[in-house]
Amino acid sequence: MKKEKVLTAAELNLDAILLERLKGEAPRIQKWVKVKKAGVTRAVVDQIHLVWKYNELAMLKFDLPLCRNMDRAREIIEMKTGGSVVWSKKNALVIYRGCDYTLRQKDDPELHHDFLCSQQNSSFIKETSSSSILNSTGSSEDEMISGENSEEDSLAINESLYEREANRLLDDLGPRYVDWWWPKPLPVDADLLPEVVPGFKPPFRLCPPRSRSKLTDDELTHLRKLARSLPTHFVLGRNRKLQGLAAAVIKLWEKCHIAKIALKWGIPNTSNELMVNELKCLTGGVLLLRNKFFIILYRGKDFLPSQVASLIAEREVELTRYQLEEEVARFKAIETLPITTEVSMRSSNVGTLSEFQTIAEPGKEKSEIEAQLVAEKERLEKELRNQEHSLYVLKKKIEKSSIALGKLNAAWRPFKQDEDKEILTQEERRSLRQIGLKMDRSLVLGRRGVFDGVLAGLHQHWKHREVVKVITMQKIFSQVIHTAKFLEAESGGTLVSVDKLKEGHAIIIYRGKNYRRPELVPQNLLNKRQALCRSLEMQRIGSLKFYANQTEQAISDLKCKLVEYTVKIGQMGEI
Repeated sequence: MKKEKVLTAAELNLDAILLERLKGEAPRIQKWVKVKKAGVTRAVVDQIHLVWKYNELAMLKFDLPLCRNMDRAREIIEMKTGGSVVWSKKNALVIYRGCDYTLRQKDDPELHHDFLCSQQNSSFIKETSSSSILNSTGSSEDEMISGENSEEDSLAINESLYEREANRLLDDLGPRYVDWWWPKPLPVDADLLPEVVPGFKPPFRLCPPRSRSKLTDDELTHLRKLARSLPTHFVLGRNRKLQGLAAAVIKLWEKCHIAKIALKWGIPNTSNELMVNELKCLTGGVLLLRNKFFIILYRGKDFLPSQVASLIAEREVELTRYQLEEEVARFKAIETLPITTEVSMRSSNVGTLSEFQTIAEPGKEKSEIEAQLVAEKERLEKELRNQEHSLYVLKKKIEKSSIALGKLNAAWRPFKQDEDKEILTQEERRSLRQIGLKMDRSLVLGRRGVFDGVLAGLHQHWKHREVVKVITMQKIFSQVIHTAKFLEAESGGTLVSVDKLKEGHAIIIYRGKNYRRPELVPQNLLNKRQALCRSLEMQRIGSLKFYANQTEQAISDLKCKLVEYTVKIGQMGEI
């Protein structure tokens, strides 16, 4: 079914010929007023009136979020300026100032107020005059008032059930946000609510018996789905001092389980995380969703309405009073009983260290200093045993890793360097070095070192170019030289140079003048997996040996300390 077209204010109030002329002039306007994310602010209204000072039409172009709902943008701009929108296309509107427009001066705010009043009065006069022509002449003030009431009733009837229920829910919560960019109902402007509410306290909460206040995943998903269809209750644009909003949210929770808060656009230095943290502290609600557009709070399973909370608080006060009365009665009964207790002032040494020392060495009592020395000696002996056990375990691990490394080294049979190798002159070596350093493509050596895959990549490079650049990450220069000579021996090429670069050390190898690519890669080297295992075993052995040396040093220190404590205890015994 085709939707019925709703007539705009311009089509209702303006003459058809004038409206056609304005619609023809509107697309030819070259300058416009930009409406940013903050919406139709006072600065935008001032710019519109400045344009109206010289032209009867003013063009506006809307940014997010108002460009998504141009019908709502038209309502806001007509309400704030008093004009009529005569032309619209995509995110642009052209507004007409009206036939009886009075110029507004910035220096005279009273004139601006009179202008708005005149606009309202003129529209009111037009409505009353049209109604008088249709009905009868000479209508009285009572008839005008009754006409207004009938119009309000008709507007209320024309509202959908969704809007009426939402307005009933949001009544008495606070002033509405007029610049709302989505369809009606209008949410409450949380920035206009009081920052501090005297005597505000978080609500009293009590979870029902045999239930948990924490939401499950299914409950959280269900509540998020319910929140999609709910209207937006509040619009927020500040981070701190949200006691007024918290009080309104608590009041809303008595009618609705979920509070839906939208964030204002175009306001700098806003953080939804700070907003959520303060609201959770003030209300104790459960966060369902937080993003750059919305904050959705659930009142929680342990939320109690104000009347129920007051009844429970009164009941708890009454129970506390009864308990105090019972305690007072119990103390009075105890005082009347003739019970006498004799407290022995004599202390006993049963189960103490002195009794143990007396039993162990009768006739000889150790001094406190000697007892401390003996205890410290026992502690050192225990620590020495632990360190010796740790050293034994480390040596076993080193032995096991050495066996595994020996097996891998047995499978690795490197070639010896060929004594009859090609000789390069200094000029050839210099030119080949420059060619190698300028090359973008290179072969990188990782922690595996040299294995059969590296040689395959080396010969693949030599298939297209005569020089290959190998980058190694080794820090010690002697290891780099060893790797370079090893690559030279395994590949059969000629080592040109070893240079230090930002990425590491560059090893440049020349393939030779009589180079022939081998058909198969030699099987004397380790494969990729074996090379990684060898690298890990070498690293493990190095770490184990390091910790073994530390443990041996700790054992030697403990033995020295034990000797010192033994000498001290012997001297104390002689004394």
